[in-house]
Amino acid sequence: MDLASREGAAEAEVFGLAGRHVDVDLRRTEVELASESIRRGLGLRAVVKGAVGFSSTSDLSRLDDVARNAVRAARARGQDQSWVSLPRAEGVMHPEKVFDSALQGIRPEECVDLAMSMLEGCAMVKDAQPVSGDVACASGEILLVNSQGVELQEKRTIMRASLEAIAKGSDVATGSEFHNSRTLTPDLGEVGRAAAEMATSSLGGVKADSGSFEVLLKPLAWADLLESAFLPSLLADNVQKGRSLLRERVGQSIASEDLSMKDDGLLAGGMGSSAFDGEGVPSQSTTLLEYGALLGFLYDSYSAGKAGEKATGNAVRGGYSDIPRVGIRNLVVSSAHAFDLLATSKGILVNGLIGAHTANPVSGDFSVEARNSFYISPGGKRPIKSLMLAGNIFEILREIEVGTDVRPVGDIVTPTVKVKMRAVGS
Repeated sequence: MDLASREGAAEAEVFGLAGRHVDVDLRRTEVELASESIRRGLGLRAVVKGAVGFSSTSDLSRLDDVARNAVRAARARGQDQSWVSLPRAEGVMHPEKVFDSALQGIRPEECVDLAMSMLEGCAMVKDAQPVSGDVACASGEILLVNSQGVELQEKRTIMRASLEAIAKGSDVATGSEFHNSRTLTPDLGEVGRAAAEMATSSLGGVKADSGSFEVLLKPLAWADLLESAFLPSLLADNVQKGRSLLRERVGQSIASEDLSMKDDGLLAGGMGSSAFDGEGVPSQSTTLLEYGALLGFLYDSYSAGKAGEKATGNAVRGGYSDIPRVGIRNLVVSSAHAFDLLATSKGILVNGLIGAHTANPVSGDFSVEARNSFYISPGGKRPIKSLMLAGNIFEILREIEVGTDVRPVGDIVTPTVKVKMRAVGS
């Protein structure tokens, strides 16, 4: 910060990260790669006349260059009248279950054992074989200081795992499963078993009919669709740039009364939880939808200053070499009238989607391929060979029903939901 000030910066912020990663990649029944890596670096934001310049390095002998480059970048951008200031120091709350010393100290051979437990779980299911998988364990410490008095540090751990399996009968089908947590899970056999069972249960798929159906989207499928088609409309920078149809809808009903959503940066064990966001604003819980009514948007410091609002603690960044942007922390989907959809529904059950990223985040239109889908009724289920689904996210939200099988899918925590969609069989 001192170097940036000497170069002419009016404000400066340093974001530092020191982390350790242990990764294991599987190919069929063998370990294809096991690695351990250490990552360390600093990123500097320098402010000159409201313009922000950025530079970063993993070579701590080059801090003079970093300061010089960040200030030069700010000057090259020109004055920004919308800038207010970097965040000022405030008290923070520390969420529970975001750091596990056992995960911090995990050895590569222990991570290999976890990967092998997934393979063992897969082997328990007849007619299924593993295709690929991975286990990743990461730990690290975040440092954030700025010229407005912010001085913050936090230790974090994360664990992720996934496996894809294949089953062969009269035809061929695949299935996958995943796990993510902030603490060590000592056995991943259930991940492998679930992937294998998904593959075998998808064998013998029937041709799908076309038409309008009640569709149950399992947490993974619903989270993918939410992230691509709806969540961008809740981010303040998109609202301010005219990329959100919800700009004038605050206080109005935009969804079923059965649907509520909040973003909670302090959620215990949440994948996006921490005491502070990517620029030092204290984390908080922000209600976005309540009984179907839109209550507000998510802000980082810049978009909040531009709108005359208070930042919601939603600046996110991927690491020391990234600048902060507006994003979700832990988006929690809930309902006061949730019930067991799987026990009572008749229609189509969809476990995953392919192509959700192609959705139009402004209009809400989407067309996706269903993965591991089934016709369901209280009496049982039949696998579907191939199915396309299409619709508009803002339309389906108005008749949505919410289940009880809540599951974290990355930064989204959601149960299964039931919506109406157009289906095209092939």
